[in-house]
Amino acid sequence: MNSTLLIRSRRTVLPGGVTEAAVFVRDHRIAAIGGYDLRVDADRTVDLGDLPLLPGLVDSHVHVNEPGRTEWEGFATATRAALAGGVTTVCDMPLNSSPVTTSVEALRAKIAAAAGQCWVDVAFWGGAVPGNLSEFAGLLDAGVVGFKCFLIDSGLPEFPPLSREELRSAMQALAQSRAPMIVHAEDPSQVTTPSGPSYDAFVASRPPVAERRAIETVISAAAFSGARAHIVHLAAAECAALISSAKAAGIELSAETCPHYLFFAAEEVPPEHTEFKCCPPVRYAVNREALWRALGDGAVDGIVSDHSPCTPSLKGLPHGDFRTAWGGISSLQIGLSVVWSVARRRGFSLADVSRWMSVFPASLAGLPSKGRIAVGCDADLVAFDPDASWEVRAAELLHKQPVTPYDGRTLTGRVTRVWLGGVEVTPADPPLGRLLARGGEQLGS
Repeated sequence: MNSTLLIRSRRTVLPGGVTEAAVFVRDHRIAAIGGYDLRVDADRTVDLGDLPLLPGLVDSHVHVNEPGRTEWEGFATATRAALAGGVTTVCDMPLNSSPVTTSVEALRAKIAAAAGQCWVDVAFWGGAVPGNLSEFAGLLDAGVVGFKCFLIDSGLPEFPPLSREELRSAMQALAQSRAPMIVHAEDPSQVTTPSGPSYDAFVASRPPVAERRAIETVISAAAFSGARAHIVHLAAAECAALISSAKAAGIELSAETCPHYLFFAAEEVPPEHTEFKCCPPVRYAVNREALWRALGDGAVDGIVSDHSPCTPSLKGLPHGDFRTAWGGISSLQIGLSVVWSVARRRGFSLADVSRWMSVFPASLAGLPSKGRIAVGCDADLVAFDPDASWEVRAAELLHKQPVTPYDGRTLTGRVTRVWLGGVEVTPADPPLGRLLARGGEQLGS
């Protein structure tokens, strides 16, 4: 028999804003929402007082890497880290696992690897590469939430980029399904080899124009096909106007950015500290502030981690070379605290953060029961102390590899309790996460 739960908070983040409320949970879903003093028979009542209650975060951009590269990251370590950081649903990227998720057979291998070792709910992206259009229908039927492609070398020979023509064809194939094509948008014609090992040389080698030209290609393909397109990990704030114009023209386009683009600036990246390397790169402070403005005015829709870990040796640490180090930043466990630390200084609220980190990613991935505290939604809930101050220690994080550019940083705001489907859970508990298909149905059910 499923138990019932009533959670009260004077700062409950609902779709309409932050308010006093009580949330009643039955059968793992939110059954009712009432005033703070709502009286119902419940097996357990939790009163958070002034501690905010948020919907569980949905991180739609996570590289778990299992199977094949589990020494980088795996489902057990990644999802335990996610849970500790208030992320109750992750969407796994089709690379850097081996095999990459570009066929139904590869998806089955991914599902088999994930089964029984997920502390949060997990959904899966399929991959779009040259020559796999015939796999799209089968992958959609098997449950992927959409497709990821690159317009530039991904770093993995088994996941090559699409040409302009191939992007158009792939998006035509997706138009009827309404599943999104999510795109790593950098134009290879605008990217050069860094002139030296420094971070400045690396940033100069991947200029904003590379993002802009690639986004123009995506907009053209979206307009041609009528399919939904999404720009992943936007770093160049100057592209926000282009994205807004496309939206205004009726093109179904959205964009995300990442905590590292909003927290760091290129000016502060130390020499040889390749834990900061990602593609596109963290740009300069003026760009960071423009990204915040783009979030505020809606040109950029959401924030996700792009958690992309690897071994310290692939980063070349302790004395890395930005020309050769693997690109990717680990932040799955700390993204909410990172974003809140800098969002609050700019006048944004927990409702804004929830919209960016819960509501939008759930919508993108086609998971309607996720990301909101609303009747009928999954009771994935997070108690968050917005005033707690703490120092990140990479060695104490639950990611598999103790490498992150946030090591030693002091953050504000910390997750204190998490409920998954109305059950309070911690990383020390047995895994309760489910594997989900687009639409939110459980895979295999």
